[in-house]
Amino acid sequence: MTEPVSVNNIDDKGYEEAYLADAIRFKMKRDNKRFWAGDNISNYVDEQTKEQLINEATVAFERVLDTLLIDRENDPNSQGTARRLAKMYFNEIMAGRYEESPNATAFPNDTDGAYEGMLVVRSELKSMCSHHHQPVTGVAYIGIIAGPKLIGLSKYTRIAQWCARRGTLQEELCMDIAREIGTATGSKDVAVYIQATHGCCENRGIMAHSSLTQTTVLHGAFKTDQSVKKEFFDNIKLQQDFAPR
Repeated sequence: MTEPVSVNNIDDKGYEEAYLADAIRFKMKRDNKRFWAGDNISNYVDEQTKEQLINEATVAFERVLDTLLIDRENDPNSQGTARRLAKMYFNEIMAGRYEESPNATAFPNDTDGAYEGMLVVRSELKSMCSHHHQPVTGVAYIGIIAGPKLIGLSKYTRIAQWCARRGTLQEELCMDIAREIGTATGSKDVAVYIQATHGCCENRGIMAHSSLTQTTVLHGAFKTDQSVKKEFFDNIKLQQDFAPR
């Protein structure tokens, strides 16, 4: 078993030692910080801390494999699986919880030649359902009417993927992306349309391999102006028609 980690920066008496994950959870509760599967908690996890948490998660996954009656000591396919799982969760499929928001350098859009049109960006996504920890694979179409700030095209996808790499629901993910794009650009006119397949429908339960889920969030003119809304979905149709098959 992993030895308990001393925690020296907690000022509450009577709580001196615990596993690191317990100590961080204690601090978040003390600070009234929500730590749901889809929340970002990067203020509480740095790179050194993450490595220690991976070590603790490895032990936890070993216990899960043991409970599943998998011989991880002699089965060559299961040796090291616990650590691979721990690293995958922290560094890949849930990395958006532990990493700070992408640095979306913004440029002013308030000159005489300011862009006032619509931009639609197609971003591929990989996420995870927080109910069954099954993969969610899809595409987000992000629409925006230029506001006071412009960001690089790649930043739209980086922000969308940062939001997606957590445990979430597609409805929540759609809202999260719209909020973060609005924050990065200062625009109130933001739309996000996601279509995705869900492992919790394909790999278990109804085993529906042809299922597709679509969600839409519309803010500002995308919600109140039917011509703007139509232009957004017309752009989506054009992108879908020309997307690689």
